[in-house]
Amino acid sequence: MFRIDRRHFIHFDWVFFLLLLLVCGMALFNLYSASYPPKEWGTPPYLKQSYFFLMGFAAILFVLSFDYSELHIWNYPFYICILLMLLAAFLLGKSAGGAQRWIDLGFFRLQPSEPAKLMLVISLASYYSRKEVLDGYSLKQLLPPIVLTAIPFLLILLQPDLGTALMLGIIFVSMTVFVKLRMSTYLILGGSALFSVIFAWHKLLKPYQKQRVQTFLNPENDPMGHGYQILQSKIAVGSGGKFGKGYLEGTQGHLHFLPERHTDFAFSVWCEEWGFFGSLFFLGVYFFILLLGLRTALYARDRFGMLLAYGVVMLIFWQAVINVLMILGFLPVVGIPLPLVSYGGSSLLTTLLALGILMNVRMRRFQPGRGGEGEAG
Repeated sequence: MFRIDRRHFIHFDWVFFLLLLLVCGMALFNLYSASYPPKEWGTPPYLKQSYFFLMGFAAILFVLSFDYSELHIWNYPFYICILLMLLAAFLLGKSAGGAQRWIDLGFFRLQPSEPAKLMLVISLASYYSRKEVLDGYSLKQLLPPIVLTAIPFLLILLQPDLGTALMLGIIFVSMTVFVKLRMSTYLILGGSALFSVIFAWHKLLKPYQKQRVQTFLNPENDPMGHGYQILQSKIAVGSGGKFGKGYLEGTQGHLHFLPERHTDFAFSVWCEEWGFFGSLFFLGVYFFILLLGLRTALYARDRFGMLLAYGVVMLIFWQAVINVLMILGFLPVVGIPLPLVSYGGSSLLTTLLALGILMNVRMRRFQPGRGGEGEAG
């Protein structure tokens, strides 16, 4: 299982890897600025994140050492492990900010909801590749993936972590629409989604969660309270102008006007210091990586590889889009990080593992698939 064939590295995508290194380097420089000046006590966030980057790239090497088709076999045991970890976090985990989401491992606190997103991608890819339906999936045929999504969704919602739970729903919708549904299934799921939104607003959402939506619609109503984050983020982004204030020269972050500047609002710091053109360059490199990921899905050797690559791209794409729109004030603040950029060990390790899987699919695209599947493009 765990062996590296040197022939695979002939097809290793060095352009993808170098662009990934570039984004990671920019993210670390930004995190240093976001946590500057450093506190006199404790390990600074950029240094902790450096350790997680090293762990993440070691994880990529591990992922590249075996054929991604092995995930067909191991995905359900891993799925059970993630569910047990989510239960452990809910029942026994560490609390912070009114939520109970973390398991203390000593050297860092693991947030199981982060790897749960990747595990859902793998599980859905495995199901849809095993059960291919040419005329479109019926609602009955979608029951297994709905259940696979609903269980971790509910466990994460109970923590409570609405943003991450919604990400599971977005991953499910993205991958399910990709594999083709019957028109009747679209109508039923669309109607159910609309009903769920109305029901959740009136019966499930807590007052602070409703407040986030109301603040998003009109942050000026409470500029020193719930609207403070959005307004300060918009000020930081706008004050960057065309070329920014310069590295370590951002006032919103360094004078502590901008909250959560090294986590949810890390990209606001980049926008203030590097301006419109610097932000455009960063996002251009970032989303070009995702375009290369879609190309990997297009030329994957089998259906499982295609769905796996597509799911990984959607996992990162939607988090990035939501985070960027959030800091610009176009979406409510829901606590979704910008992958590779926002501080957080669980998020970073999960993202690098996901990109390792993507590189694995790309590297083995010319290898004959199992079960009679031939080579692809």
